[in-house]
Amino acid sequence: MDEISIVGMTWQSRSYRFMALRRTGAWFFCRKLSRPQFAKFMGALPPCIVAMEDCGTAHYWGREFARLGHDIRLVPPVYVKPFV
Repeated sequence: MDEISIVGMTWQSRSYRFMALRRTGAWFFCRKLSRPQFAKFMGALPPCIVAMEDCGTAHYWGREFARLGHDIRLVPPVYVKPFV
């Protein structure tokens, strides 16, 4: 998994959906994880850019990911809405 450069996340009520891109911009994988699997999965990833929608829990998880060495990018909801 050392070739992952960007991880995109969406929040759902009981799970999280991840999409990862390679350094070349090609699609790598898409997964759906429950909350207990969430932190364990992110801890196993090498440092990369993590992009997520800006909301109340995004700030908490952003701080947790920053401790793991990831670069956090919060996207305002107005820019996320067209992709929903």
